[in-house]
Amino acid sequence: MDNPPSPVLLRCMDFDCDILIVGGGLNGPALALALASAGQAVTLVDALPVKTRKNAAFDGRSYALALTSMRLFSALGVWDMIEDQAQPMLDIKVSDGRAGEGPSPFFMHFDHAEIEEGPMGYMVEDRHLRPALLDAVKKVKAIRQINGDEVIAQEVDTTGVTTTLASGKTLRARLLVGCDGRGSGTATRAGITRTGWGYDQTALVCALAHELPHHGVAHQFFMPPGPLAILPLTGNRSSIVWSETTQNAREINALSEADYLDVLRPRFGSFLGDISLAGARFTYPLSLSLANDLIAPRVALVGDAAHGMHPIAGQGLNAGLRDVAALADVIADASRRGEDVGSAPVLGRYQRWRRFDNTALAVATDSFNKLFSNDNPLLRGLRDFGMGVVGRMPALRRGFIREAAGLTGDLPRLMKGENL
Repeated sequence: MDNPPSPVLLRCMDFDCDILIVGGGLNGPALALALASAGQAVTLVDALPVKTRKNAAFDGRSYALALTSMRLFSALGVWDMIEDQAQPMLDIKVSDGRAGEGPSPFFMHFDHAEIEEGPMGYMVEDRHLRPALLDAVKKVKAIRQINGDEVIAQEVDTTGVTTTLASGKTLRARLLVGCDGRGSGTATRAGITRTGWGYDQTALVCALAHELPHHGVAHQFFMPPGPLAILPLTGNRSSIVWSETTQNAREINALSEADYLDVLRPRFGSFLGDISLAGARFTYPLSLSLANDLIAPRVALVGDAAHGMHPIAGQGLNAGLRDVAALADVIADASRRGEDVGSAPVLGRYQRWRRFDNTALAVATDSFNKLFSNDNPLLRGLRDFGMGVVGRMPALRRGFIREAAGLTGDLPRLMKGENL
């Protein structure tokens, strides 16, 4: 009687954990850290071993982290681990044109000095961000990791959800969160359907070294087959996300390094001097995939499991991190009120918060891609006119800058730099 069981122990007696997260990519570990900071006992399951996910050649992408995403990582104790490898994005220049002809004289220029908060965002390579997240998770006692195993079945009842792993192990939790990508098994098993289509486009992704400094400027050059994003990395390096038709991308990626660069140079231009490859090359097929619901009984979806979109605005990971911050916010408040964190009323708050924003962003990226990825003279004229107008209207321009920095809308606490 002098030493009664702690509330956390009592809460978990009939459960292996409060919340089970499926998917140990980027959103899964970030959510685990956020929920653990809110007092939840978390289990994180991923089909791949940690060693594979930490390999520097595992993914190859770099991420444009909005200012608010940086705040989230700072609140979770991850930013200090990657800050030295992060490149501030100070300006964004958007232009339209054809390969070898240079950009149109009508363009948009977004300068971070037009807002008070600082850089619009930071470029961070996957090879730095992913290991930092996994290392941070490893340090938190409230997070249990299960690697090299996968969920193959889930069964929901009135008080919780029971999952079965490929190894035969079963785990019971109050809430199951799918962070398992566009082909989410969690969503499929929960009966959540999807809407989407392919673009017949593939992104060619690599890092480049160049002679001249980039000065923290990101470029988005729209061409008929698809956009070319040139994103500043630390040092005299940039990451490119080069969208081509799937057939063209397949042929280009099969070229030797020298021939690959010969195809890229007319598109890239000479403003950074000579270019060379600074790592491996990767390709990713591009499509839209939107879950028709973010929740089901005892189930919530986060990140690409909820919404996979074209990388045209570089907002895919940022949208996923907003899901992370919003769900953590909702669960932290529910837990303080003594609510069942996996109940329908609690999950309904999360869906109401994130569903409209996610759908609007997916529609916007889809529309921009269709508007810009063509050579229609009429649409080209409209594009150039629109960019010229935005470039000459400071208030409208600042609105776009704040949007790029993630500062618009109803921000969760972690994205304001606050604790849960």
